[in-house]
Amino acid sequence: MDSLPQQNEGPLAAYRARVAEGALRADPAQAHAAEILQALWRNLRGYAPTPAAPEPRGFLGKLFGGKRGSGDLAAPEGTPEGLYLVGAVGRGKSMLMDLFFETAEVPRKRRIHFHAFMQEAHGRIHAWRRAHPGSDDPIPPLADQIAGEASLLCFDEFQVHDITDAMILGRLFEALFARGVVMVATSNTAPQDLFKGKPGRDAFLPFIALIQSRVEVFYLESAQDYRRERIRGLPTWHHPVNGRSERALDAAFEELTGSPHGEPASLQVLGRTVPVGEAARGVARTSFDELCGRPLGAADYLAVATHFHTLVLDGIPRLGPENFDRARRFITLVDALYEHRCKLVASAEAGPDQLYEQGENAAMFERTASRLMEMQSQEYLGLPHLP
Repeated sequence: MDSLPQQNEGPLAAYRARVAEGALRADPAQAHAAEILQALWRNLRGYAPTPAAPEPRGFLGKLFGGKRGSGDLAAPEGTPEGLYLVGAVGRGKSMLMDLFFETAEVPRKRRIHFHAFMQEAHGRIHAWRRAHPGSDDPIPPLADQIAGEASLLCFDEFQVHDITDAMILGRLFEALFARGVVMVATSNTAPQDLFKGKPGRDAFLPFIALIQSRVEVFYLESAQDYRRERIRGLPTWHHPVNGRSERALDAAFEELTGSPHGEPASLQVLGRTVPVGEAARGVARTSFDELCGRPLGAADYLAVATHFHTLVLDGIPRLGPENFDRARRFITLVDALYEHRCKLVASAEAGPDQLYEQGENAAMFERTASRLMEMQSQEYLGLPHLP
């Protein structure tokens, strides 16, 4: 970040510098959050605990299915308390955490989208079980590995939707906290509302209590939705598909996320994996072929529309009877995006009303073209996402 002070004075100074140079609008709620992060920044300067495994005597293991505990619930003496930033979308939570992460003087630190972290954790568990057949508890070695890589973990978009995630979170985070790991997270959901209304939530409650015991919860109550302001200022439909439109989509993704690239992502839907090329801060970018050239259905597109507030979609071709399977999937995708007010930034070979002009089922596409036109309007872009 070019706007960070040359002398590292922490996230509060970095925030004030960006306001002074006009990169950010002064916001009292954000300034208060920056002060909270500044206090944590001071407490963490030079923080480098030895990630030694504690004695296996935790109680959450019993509740989450392990045959033995993954570590003492109590963190080592002197471990700073983490922070959980919660608030509505577009209030600047991720931006503030990024300022904190960039300035944090911690030798081992990592920032990652929480969904990607959990996918990685499942992958590591699977690899460990393959390498250690007959062993019954992958959580302690997994916690050792993660704690060895980072004593500060910054999670963007902390959410729990998957029962398989819910069932390992308690033991994994008990073990991480016991190894001195400090967590900072952003979320649209308060800790007490995580996994709310889902089957098996009673067994998830000890994890909520654990999180609340190890982090300070701060509610970012800014009245302004900056994310919706950014999307309302962007052109959202670019045609034809060429280098210019690709650059426009590159610029839109960076404007919406603050980064030129995201991380590979995927969604688990009814036992299937729906890959997404890259994602960051609730924005997904992928190609038409990846979403509509594969045998995906309404449930898959619903997962995309509810998980991401914006979809950047590359390369929508002209449609017709010769590729109607793809056209039909695209119609279903647009319906899901529209119903959940997910924003669409796309490159296409033609305008919406010229994508499917003639041939069988052209009339069916008229409603989709109408929706695509409406989704470019300032009124639609100003609507809140319905996750």
